[in-house]
Amino acid sequence: MCSNRERCLDRQCHPSAAVTPTGACMKVGLINRTGNYLTVESYQNCVNTLGVELGRKQVWELTHRGNQGCAAVVALQSCHGDYLLVDNDGTVRCGYPSPCQQSLFLLNLHAFGDWILKSMCTEKYLESDGENVFCCSPNLTCDHRWMPHLAMHAHIALYNMTNNCYARVDPTIGKILVDLPEPYLEESGFLLRFCNGLYHLETSDHKFVSREDTLEETPSSLTAFTLHLKPGCVARFSDGKGCIFYPQGRQRLLCLGACPNNMEEWFLLKRLPAWVYLKACNRRFVSIVCGVEVGATTKCLTPQSVFLYEMDCETNSVRLSGINGCYLARRRSQSIMANGNSEEEDSCFIVWWHCGKICLRASNCAYLTVQPVGLIVTCSTQPGPDEEFVLRLCNRAYLLLRSRYGYIGTSVCQGGLQCNQPDPLAIELTPCRQATYHFGVQGGRFWQIRPDGSVTIDGHCPQNFYIEIRGTNFLAVLAPNGYYLRGDQCGSVVADCENIIRDCLWEF
Repeated sequence: MCSNRERCLDRQCHPSAAVTPTGACMKVGLINRTGNYLTVESYQNCVNTLGVELGRKQVWELTHRGNQGCAAVVALQSCHGDYLLVDNDGTVRCGYPSPCQQSLFLLNLHAFGDWILKSMCTEKYLESDGENVFCCSPNLTCDHRWMPHLAMHAHIALYNMTNNCYARVDPTIGKILVDLPEPYLEESGFLLRFCNGLYHLETSDHKFVSREDTLEETPSSLTAFTLHLKPGCVARFSDGKGCIFYPQGRQRLLCLGACPNNMEEWFLLKRLPAWVYLKACNRRFVSIVCGVEVGATTKCLTPQSVFLYEMDCETNSVRLSGINGCYLARRRSQSIMANGNSEEEDSCFIVWWHCGKICLRASNCAYLTVQPVGLIVTCSTQPGPDEEFVLRLCNRAYLLLRSRYGYIGTSVCQGGLQCNQPDPLAIELTPCRQATYHFGVQGGRFWQIRPDGSVTIDGHCPQNFYIEIRGTNFLAVLAPNGYYLRGDQCGSVVADCENIIRDCLWEF
């Protein structure tokens, strides 16, 4: 039975166009009551529930296609590109590369976070008998409940849709505040860990958010929450007893409570974007000064020195915007000003990487360089030391790297480091001189490259790694042996590529 508090919350929590825009997509796994995943097979696009963990065949892209009353109209697309559909006899299979009436479902949220999917074609509920999947029953039972397992990258930012602010941890008071206009701080990154149907929210300093409004050192029943998930990665966290997290008071402390106003409990779970800072050859930070001028004049890092790094890998170009939302752009005087927008050509720069440093070429084919007074201008036709900028990630205390096959993590069965793991290993980042990083793991150990290019994580002496951002939330790692880090389907992680190929790109 649901409590009165839960019923009060459920009246506010059904998907609606105001909260989830039509066309919003997200990737999920669907778990039946026996704990197995909805799985598509390669042969004949048949569907079953034989998957025991979230792999490629268990990930479904859910598209929100509108609303019907309190339910959301959704379609589910498999990794093969075909949609989940229901035949008139109740058979469930994958077919057709574009959605049709047979592939549309009504999604209702259960009070305990589960999903209930009803075929719009047959008006029957999606269910499983433990292996087979079918859609035959018009009467709702516990067999029709599916637990969503969010398949997005686990490093996220929490954006409160009512306050238009991001959550961050304040380590000085051990609390979570919802007051950050942009997630440019390390403290704004959270790791979403899934375990036995519940979620643990890990902070940037590896603490866990607790039901007792504290931060715990280790995950436990006190840090386990039910995730109520809507299409478009809109979610809220509850304790399963009628209370949920939402920002409270003048400080907007994230605390458990009941019946919040104005849907304050709903957060948009976003990929943590790449906020960076740049250091010029004069060892000063590139910053926005006097409102719009851009120069390398400050010794200390400030909010005016951080930029959102928006990469277009097809054109190898980048756009940089400040926390005020304005883009850096070339102007007629060859100076760089922070008054551009994302549509104009002058805010687009071609990027060239060299050992963790970048050179930026403006729309006039000249490279950004630093004048003696510190102003950034575009007057050099050839890149050199004066045109190189050290680039650092400023909103990540650690990296979670995911390949096409899974996360970089540790495997007990295989031993050592593998890149096909369901759970990520947090790679601690230590910025060093000359644009390098040391890669560490908890416990004081470091990544090291062996002579054969394989990677060990039990080194006592740190080695120098370079990071190159090569797309939206994708990077390449240049190892100390001069080769790029690569992962393959069997799970091995090795530094043996002279050039960047697909398997050298890591989602971060």
